[in-house]
Amino acid sequence: MERERFGSRLGFILISAGCAIGLGNVWRFPYITGEYGGAAFLVMYLVFLVILGLPIMVMEFAVGRGSQRSIARAFNVLEPAGTHWHKYKWVGIVGCYLLMMFYTTVAGWMLAYVPKFASGQFVGADTAATSAAFDAMLASPVECVFWMALVCVVSILVCSLGVQKGVERITKVMMIALLAILGVLVIRSLTLPGAGEGVAFYLLPDFSKIFGSPDTFFEAAYAAMGQAFFTLSIGMGSMTIFGSYIDKHRSLMGEAATIGVLDTGVALATGLIIFPACFAFGVAPDSGPGLVFITLPSVFEQMWGGQVWGTLFFVFMSFAALSTVIAVFEGILRFSMDEWGWSRKRAVTVNLIAIPLLSLPCALGFNVLSDVVMPGVGDIQTVEDFLVSSNIMPLGSLVYVLFCVSKGGWGWKRFLAEANEGDGLKFPVWLRPWMRFGVPVLVIIILIMGWVPIVSSWL
Repeated sequence: MERERFGSRLGFILISAGCAIGLGNVWRFPYITGEYGGAAFLVMYLVFLVILGLPIMVMEFAVGRGSQRSIARAFNVLEPAGTHWHKYKWVGIVGCYLLMMFYTTVAGWMLAYVPKFASGQFVGADTAATSAAFDAMLASPVECVFWMALVCVVSILVCSLGVQKGVERITKVMMIALLAILGVLVIRSLTLPGAGEGVAFYLLPDFSKIFGSPDTFFEAAYAAMGQAFFTLSIGMGSMTIFGSYIDKHRSLMGEAATIGVLDTGVALATGLIIFPACFAFGVAPDSGPGLVFITLPSVFEQMWGGQVWGTLFFVFMSFAALSTVIAVFEGILRFSMDEWGWSRKRAVTVNLIAIPLLSLPCALGFNVLSDVVMPGVGDIQTVEDFLVSSNIMPLGSLVYVLFCVSKGGWGWKRFLAEANEGDGLKFPVWLRPWMRFGVPVLVIIILIMGWVPIVSSWL
């Protein structure tokens, strides 16, 4: 069977960016930035993105393009005989399923808020009213399960159409629409009276906010490193599959840089919607995870035409979430196609049943199963998020890095040859010591720091 391909370079860039541009940018990034003091955290995040996130993304792309396989068979094709790198594929695919088990629920929340805003449910609502509306949605098992299931069905049906006709064609439209809506919302937010204070908070660094104490600095550094991983969707094989779908006309460093700029640009622009609006209406920018669902609806309702702006914002959020879900679903489908030789139709049928069922615990974790908690971590969604973001993503990134730099793996020379084939920006040869020693140390720190507060709470 001939391997499916992307129809264009633009398709590859927008789909890879769509996988990276998700809730990490438009939900997680703004509230973390607000919690850690705005611009000072932003600078730290950008540093880790460049020295940590992008090089690992190049390595994951290279493994995919070099093997022409998904994570299911990529290591088998490239690894030296007798080695066991390929066993990581089971961790990677578990990570993809775990991500979907909570991501589909949160994506469902985004989707649910589009008709809520469009129908005028939030007209005249203050923060207390928007908080009550959000709590009511979470408390309804029917509502949570319905929107989660809708996300699953829509995304898998897109993937059922194939790479070019489904994933590429539809994701390109969503991403272009996402960028257009984003531009409109940024302009609206920046033209609000008093928006300048929010822009200053967001873009003028005050390093005393993160260097105030060693504890504050390390917390901010850990959050910045974790965000660099989460936002690029690296370490679980999502980027391996897209690497396997592209040709060798362009170097991978240049492509990763383009995707990184798009991904970071959307994250930065989302902040330019949220922080000026918060300051313009006297709302705290460090409202935590509730920033999007509780704080912002009340902010939009204070604007002229708030019903329209709020609806547009959640359409944008829904596109960002769905682009990631579609991308990860494609990786899940391709895994079974590569590993067991399934047809796309069979893979779609099995996962159309499996993924909604696996997602039920999270959708019910805020109502029927709200008493199910892990000590030191939290509810079902928080546990699933922790397993993916703080464990599988960094662990997978470590595997990809060691595989590409060590003689017992694919090796530096083979990686470099694959990464630098084609026109465009080349992966620097002199980065080898950093990739061999510096990056693994940082990744191990991320893994350890993720467990420190949990273990401390158990003792």
